[in-house]
Amino acid sequence: MGESLLNESPGGRIPQAQRLRDLLEDAIVEGHYAPGDRLDPEALARQYQCSRTPIREALTQLAASGMVKVAPKRGTFVARLGVTELVERFEVMAELEGMCGRLAARRITDKTLTALQGAQADCRQCMLEEDVNGYYYKNGEFHRLIYEASQNTFLAQEARRLHAMLKPYRRLQLHARHRLESSWCEHERIVTALTTGDADTAQRELKDHVLLQGERFNDLVASMQHLGQTRA
Repeated sequence: MGESLLNESPGGRIPQAQRLRDLLEDAIVEGHYAPGDRLDPEALARQYQCSRTPIREALTQLAASGMVKVAPKRGTFVARLGVTELVERFEVMAELEGMCGRLAARRITDKTLTALQGAQADCRQCMLEEDVNGYYYKNGEFHRLIYEASQNTFLAQEARRLHAMLKPYRRLQLHARHRLESSWCEHERIVTALTTGDADTAQRELKDHVLLQGERFNDLVASMQHLGQTRA
Protein backbone atom coordinates (compact mmCIF):
# COMPACT_ATOMS: atom_id res chain seq x y z
CA MET A 1 0.00 0.00 0.00
CA GLY A 2 3.05 2.26 -0.27
CA GLU A 3 2.67 5.39 -2.33
CA SER A 4 5.16 7.97 -3.49
CA LEU A 5 4.52 11.59 -2.63
CA LEU A 6 7.27 12.93 -4.88
CA ASN A 7 4.76 14.07 -7.49
CA GLU A 8 2.69 16.14 -5.09
CA SER A 9 2.39 19.85 -5.81
CA PRO A 10 5.50 21.81 -4.83
CA GLY A 11 5.51 23.98 -1.74
CA GLY A 12 6.04 22.40 1.12
CA ARG A 13 5.23 20.43 4.12
CA ILE A 14 1.61 21.44 4.73
CA PRO A 15 0.15 20.00 1.49
CA GLN A 16 2.31 16.90 1.86
CA ALA A 17 1.27 16.41 5.48
CA GLN A 18 -2.39 16.77 4.50
CA ARG A 19 -1.97 14.18 1.75
CA LEU A 20 -0.26 11.85 4.19
CA ARG A 21 -3.06 12.35 6.68
CA ASP A 22 -5.60 11.42 4.00
CA LEU A 23 -3.67 8.29 3.05
CA LEU A 24 -3.31 7.22 6.68
CA GLU A 25 -6.99 7.93 7.40
CA ASP A 26 -7.98 5.68 4.51
CA ALA A 27 -5.56 2.97 5.60
CA ILE A 28 -6.93 2.99 9.16
CA VAL A 29 -10.59 2.97 8.11
CA GLU A 30 -9.98 0.22 5.56
CA GLY A 31 -8.33 -1.99 8.16
CA HIS A 32 -4.74 -1.92 6.88
CA TYR A 33 -3.86 -0.86 10.41
CA ALA A 34 -5.77 -2.59 13.18
CA PRO A 35 -6.82 -0.95 16.46
CA GLY A 36 -3.81 -0.91 18.73
CA ASP A 37 -1.25 -1.07 15.91
CA ARG A 38 1.77 1.15 16.47
CA LEU A 39 2.53 3.66 13.70
CA ASP A 40 6.29 3.94 13.36
CA PRO A 41 7.32 7.29 11.78
CA GLU A 42 10.52 5.84 10.29
CA ALA A 43 8.69 2.93 8.68
CA LEU A 44 5.98 5.26 7.35
CA ALA A 45 8.60 7.61 5.90
CA ARG A 46 10.12 4.70 3.99
CA GLN A 47 6.73 3.42 2.90
CA TYR A 48 5.50 6.76 1.57
CA GLN A 49 8.94 7.84 0.34
CA CYS A 50 9.13 11.12 2.21
CA SER A 51 10.90 12.64 5.21
CA ARG A 52 9.79 12.11 8.78
CA THR A 53 8.73 15.76 9.22
CA PRO A 54 5.45 15.54 7.24
CA ILE A 55 4.83 12.13 8.81
CA ARG A 56 5.03 13.67 12.29
CA GLU A 57 2.73 16.52 11.21
CA ALA A 58 0.19 14.07 9.79
CA LEU A 59 0.25 11.97 12.98
CA THR A 60 -0.27 15.11 15.07
CA GLN A 61 -3.34 15.99 12.99
CA LEU A 62 -4.68 12.46 13.33
CA ALA A 63 -4.17 12.57 17.10
CA ALA A 64 -6.13 15.84 17.27
CA SER A 65 -9.02 14.23 15.39
CA GLY A 66 -9.02 11.12 17.62
CA MET A 67 -7.96 8.67 14.90
CA VAL A 68 -4.76 7.80 16.75
CA LYS A 69 -3.60 8.03 20.34
CA VAL A 70 -0.16 9.10 21.52
CA ALA A 71 1.26 7.19 24.48
CA PRO A 72 4.20 9.02 26.11
CA LYS A 73 7.49 7.14 25.67
CA ARG A 74 5.66 4.35 23.81
CA GLY A 75 4.62 5.83 20.49
CA THR A 76 1.52 6.49 18.40
CA PHE A 77 -1.20 3.85 18.14
CA VAL A 78 -4.32 3.42 16.01
CA ALA A 79 -7.61 4.10 17.79
CA ARG A 80 -10.04 2.93 15.13
CA LEU A 81 -13.73 3.28 15.94
CA GLY A 82 -15.87 0.17 16.20
CA VAL A 83 -19.27 0.01 14.50
CA THR A 84 -21.17 0.87 17.68
CA GLU A 85 -18.86 3.80 18.44
CA LEU A 86 -19.15 4.99 14.86
CA VAL A 87 -22.96 4.98 14.91
CA GLU A 88 -23.00 6.73 18.29
CA ARG A 89 -20.74 9.50 17.06
CA PHE A 90 -22.78 10.03 13.91
CA GLU A 91 -25.90 10.29 16.07
CA VAL A 92 -24.28 13.02 18.16
CA MET A 93 -22.88 14.71 15.04
CA ALA A 94 -26.36 14.83 13.51
CA GLU A 95 -27.76 16.52 16.62
CA LEU A 96 -24.91 19.06 16.73
CA GLU A 97 -25.28 19.89 13.04
CA GLY A 98 -29.02 20.23 13.47
CA MET A 99 -28.51 22.69 16.31
CA CYS A 100 -26.03 24.65 14.19
CA GLY A 101 -28.58 24.76 11.38
CA ARG A 102 -31.38 26.00 13.62
CA LEU A 103 -29.25 28.81 15.03
CA ALA A 104 -27.72 29.64 11.65
CA ALA A 105 -31.18 30.08 10.12
CA ARG A 106 -31.76 32.90 12.61
CA ARG A 107 -28.27 34.36 12.77
CA ILE A 108 -26.45 33.88 9.46
CA THR A 109 -25.01 37.09 8.03
CA ASP A 110 -25.21 38.11 4.37
CA LYS A 111 -21.44 37.65 4.10
CA THR A 112 -21.49 34.09 5.44
CA LEU A 113 -24.54 33.21 3.36
CA THR A 114 -22.73 34.38 0.23
CA ALA A 115 -19.69 32.27 1.19
CA LEU A 116 -21.97 29.27 1.80
CA GLN A 117 -23.56 29.67 -1.61
CA GLY A 118 -20.05 29.84 -3.09
CA ALA A 119 -19.06 26.61 -1.32
CA GLN A 120 -22.20 24.97 -2.67
CA ALA A 121 -21.31 26.10 -6.18
CA ASP A 122 -17.85 24.56 -5.73
CA CYS A 123 -19.48 21.32 -4.55
CA ARG A 124 -21.64 21.31 -7.68
CA GLN A 125 -18.59 21.64 -9.90
CA CYS A 126 -16.88 18.75 -8.15
CA MET A 127 -20.08 16.71 -8.44
CA LEU A 128 -20.27 17.33 -12.19
CA GLU A 129 -16.61 16.34 -12.57
CA GLU A 130 -17.13 13.29 -10.32
CA ASP A 131 -14.25 14.56 -8.22
CA VAL A 132 -14.82 12.76 -4.92
CA ASN A 133 -11.76 14.17 -3.15
CA GLY A 134 -12.50 17.70 -4.32
CA TYR A 135 -16.09 17.40 -3.16
CA TYR A 136 -14.89 16.09 0.19
CA TYR A 137 -12.84 19.23 0.86
CA LYS A 138 -15.51 21.66 -0.41
CA ASN A 139 -18.08 19.81 1.66
CA GLY A 140 -15.92 20.40 4.73
CA GLU A 141 -15.93 24.13 3.99
CA PHE A 142 -19.71 24.06 3.51
CA HIS A 143 -20.23 22.60 6.98
CA ARG A 144 -17.61 24.86 8.59
CA LEU A 145 -19.50 27.91 7.39
CA ILE A 146 -22.73 26.61 8.94
CA TYR A 147 -20.94 26.12 12.26
CA GLU A 148 -19.65 29.69 12.00
CA ALA A 149 -23.11 30.98 11.09
CA SER A 150 -24.56 29.57 14.34
CA GLN A 151 -22.63 32.30 16.17
CA ASN A 152 -22.26 29.95 19.12
CA THR A 153 -18.54 29.49 19.73
CA PHE A 154 -18.83 26.48 22.03
CA LEU A 155 -21.26 24.65 19.75
CA ALA A 156 -19.12 25.37 16.69
CA GLN A 157 -16.02 24.12 18.50
CA GLU A 158 -17.66 20.84 19.47
CA ALA A 159 -19.07 20.37 15.97
CA ARG A 160 -15.65 20.93 14.41
CA ARG A 161 -14.02 18.50 16.84
CA LEU A 162 -16.43 15.67 16.08
CA HIS A 163 -16.46 16.51 12.38
CA ALA A 164 -12.68 16.07 12.33
CA MET A 165 -12.95 12.70 14.06
CA LEU A 166 -15.47 11.45 11.50
CA LYS A 167 -13.74 12.88 8.42
CA PRO A 168 -12.37 9.62 7.00
CA TYR A 169 -15.73 7.91 7.36
CA ARG A 170 -17.61 10.82 5.81
CA ARG A 171 -15.19 10.74 2.90
CA LEU A 172 -15.79 7.03 2.35
CA GLN A 173 -19.55 7.69 2.21
CA LEU A 174 -18.94 9.76 -0.91
CA HIS A 175 -17.69 6.70 -2.79
CA ALA A 176 -21.16 5.14 -2.76
CA ARG A 177 -22.91 5.30 -6.13
CA HIS A 178 -24.83 8.57 -6.67
CA ARG A 179 -23.83 9.83 -3.21
CA LEU A 180 -22.27 13.03 -4.62
CA GLU A 181 -25.54 13.90 -6.34
CA SER A 182 -27.71 13.12 -3.33
CA SER A 183 -25.36 14.98 -0.98
CA TRP A 184 -25.43 18.06 -3.22
CA CYS A 185 -29.24 17.97 -3.38
CA GLU A 186 -29.37 17.78 0.42
CA HIS A 187 -27.07 20.82 0.51
CA GLU A 188 -29.49 22.67 -1.76
CA ARG A 189 -32.37 22.13 0.65
CA ILE A 190 -30.17 23.27 3.54
CA VAL A 191 -29.10 26.44 1.72
CA THR A 192 -32.74 27.22 0.87
CA ALA A 193 -33.80 26.80 4.50
CA LEU A 194 -30.97 29.04 5.72
CA THR A 195 -31.70 31.66 3.06
CA THR A 196 -35.39 31.84 3.99
CA GLY A 197 -34.69 31.66 7.73
CA ASP A 198 -36.65 28.41 8.17
CA ALA A 199 -35.07 27.13 11.39
CA ASP A 200 -37.16 23.95 11.69
CA THR A 201 -36.36 22.82 8.15
CA ALA A 202 -32.68 23.74 8.46
CA GLN A 203 -32.38 21.64 11.61
CA ARG A 204 -34.23 18.67 10.11
CA GLU A 205 -32.35 18.73 6.81
CA LEU A 206 -28.94 18.92 8.48
CA LYS A 207 -29.76 16.05 10.84
CA ASP A 208 -30.95 13.88 7.96
CA HIS A 209 -27.89 14.87 5.92
CA VAL A 210 -25.48 13.60 8.59
CA LEU A 211 -27.31 10.75 10.33
CA LEU A 212 -25.86 7.32 9.58
CA GLN A 213 -28.74 4.89 9.26
CA GLY A 214 -30.41 2.38 6.96
CA GLU A 215 -29.07 2.22 3.42
CA ARG A 216 -26.53 4.95 4.08
CA PHE A 217 -24.94 2.87 6.83
CA ASN A 218 -24.91 -0.20 4.56
CA ASP A 219 -23.33 1.85 1.78
CA LEU A 220 -20.58 3.05 4.11
CA VAL A 221 -19.76 -0.48 5.24
CA ALA A 222 -19.75 -1.67 1.62
CA SER A 223 -17.44 1.18 0.61
CA MET A 224 -15.04 0.35 3.43
CA GLN A 225 -14.96 -3.31 2.39
CA HIS A 226 -14.58 -2.53 -1.31
CA LEU A 227 -11.76 -0.02 -0.86
CA GLY A 228 -10.01 -2.36 1.55
CA GLN A 229 -10.13 -5.17 -1.02
CA THR A 230 -8.91 -2.81 -3.75
CA ARG A 231 -5.92 -1.65 -1.68
CA ALA A 232 -5.11 -5.25 -0.68
